[in-house]
Amino acid sequence: MLTVAASALLRNNKKSTAAACFSLAMPFLLSSPTPPPPPPHSSSLPRSPSPRPRLPLPPPRRAALVTAAQDPRWRRAMASLAVSASASASGEEVTHLAQREAAEIDEQLMGPLGFSVDQLMELAGLSVAAAVAEVYKLGEHTRVLVICGPGNNGGDGLVAARHLHHFGYKPSVCYPKRTPKPLYSGLCTQLESLTIPFVPVEDLPANLSEEFDIIIDAMFGFSFHGTPRPPFDDLINRLVSLSAIDNSAKRPAIVSVDIPSGWHVEEGDINGGGFKPDMLVSLTAPKLCAKKFTGPHHFLGGRFVPPPIVSKYKLHLPPYPGTSMCVRIGKAPSVDISSLRENYISPELLENQVMPDPFDQFVRWFDEAVTAGLREPNAMALTTADKEGKPSSRMVLLKGVDKQGFVWYTNYGSQKAHDLSENPNAALLFYWNEMNRQVRVEGSVQKVPEEESEKYFHSRPRGSQLGAIVSKQSTIIPGREVLQQAYKELEQKYSDGSVIPKPDYWGGYRLTPKLFEFWQGQQSRLHDRLEKTVGHRSTS
Repeated sequence: MLTVAASALLRNNKKSTAAACFSLAMPFLLSSPTPPPPPPHSSSLPRSPSPRPRLPLPPPRRAALVTAAQDPRWRRAMASLAVSASASASGEEVTHLAQREAAEIDEQLMGPLGFSVDQLMELAGLSVAAAVAEVYKLGEHTRVLVICGPGNNGGDGLVAARHLHHFGYKPSVCYPKRTPKPLYSGLCTQLESLTIPFVPVEDLPANLSEEFDIIIDAMFGFSFHGTPRPPFDDLINRLVSLSAIDNSAKRPAIVSVDIPSGWHVEEGDINGGGFKPDMLVSLTAPKLCAKKFTGPHHFLGGRFVPPPIVSKYKLHLPPYPGTSMCVRIGKAPSVDISSLRENYISPELLENQVMPDPFDQFVRWFDEAVTAGLREPNAMALTTADKEGKPSSRMVLLKGVDKQGFVWYTNYGSQKAHDLSENPNAALLFYWNEMNRQVRVEGSVQKVPEEESEKYFHSRPRGSQLGAIVSKQSTIIPGREVLQQAYKELEQKYSDGSVIPKPDYWGGYRLTPKLFEFWQGQQSRLHDRLEKTVGHRSTS
């Protein structure tokens, strides 16, 4: 999605009318007429007349401005946010099924609606694995024990174990009462071919907390009646003992598939003596007992409910975001910000493996970020400071790099431009989260030559050129409609395809580096950091 460099900060004046201070990057919501087709794929910046090496960048953006609602990435992101917000805020609105209704739905799915039990089991197990992976990240929760019962719930657990293995976890399976049917035998064979260990009940460690980070309860589902018999009664009691430990950091997380084993399908933990799972993954739709679930993570899985079922049972279910196989429902968990952390797992950043020239090392890392498919790997935080040393930061897009420096374009009336006119020192920060990498660059900033700005301006989509003229960054305007009207007028003025003149108040800056810092996240906060000054080298 193309953007015009402007965003609104609404302020109230004495007459309580809204005014807008436009200062950052925001989506512009108008499309240009008859946009040209996208340019051919290219991974290079526009080259200057000099033969200096240039940094490969992703393909140019489309030539047409599009509305935010037309951008599929925007729609997916907003859908995910909307789903999380609505489902979390109104968990009681989600339909909960009685035991009879759940059984009837299964019968119809596997009857007139054409599903087979192995299809449903595969989708259910994948949903469980996806929910586990969304909450319990690799590195801190790697070792998984899946306890499987003799029925379909146990089959869901076997499938989940396979997917968790492919996700990078290390599952073990406790399957005391194997079902002698081809479907279940095949699932066991699949796990054995992956060298996933099957652990007999008698060989389970006395202290499960020492051996496992997650325990998945896939013993009994909604069709179970009566009292659990050996060895499942003892296994449930062991989960009761674990869930009684208040400090969840000192015990494995307990994840129940559809029904916490030992609970009544409709009335929940009737006598209060059952275990309290940390996560419940409801399948198809939550069962009535899920209303008694008080753990922090409640997910719905099983993205297979067809419209006839939804209509007949008047199901109200939240939509699944994007391509996800699970969606969070119920109350969103409270978050202890101090506990949010990732234990990075990365290759070592060794000085003897780093290229001598920091520009070349940056290009290598940037190429790897592009190859990895990261979204906008050229996004960078630009920090400036005014003459009094007051700093400010914002995100901008790198549009060129060579041995002279890093180039970006902006409005010369913006706050960052004002800061740079008073204090030409600035810093850039590239953060590639998926690769556990950062690059920090410090240096002095100058405007690029006018002809260089002119050339880049006319390489931009026409809509972006018009947006640059309309957007007077960091100035007060009555409202967004003023921007939209000005844009429409310019759009009409240049609808004949004539050249759009670059405004004098728009152009590029180049930061000439004095220092590079390459950072690679590592386990236990023992990160690698290599600092290089231009023309010199040092490490820390």
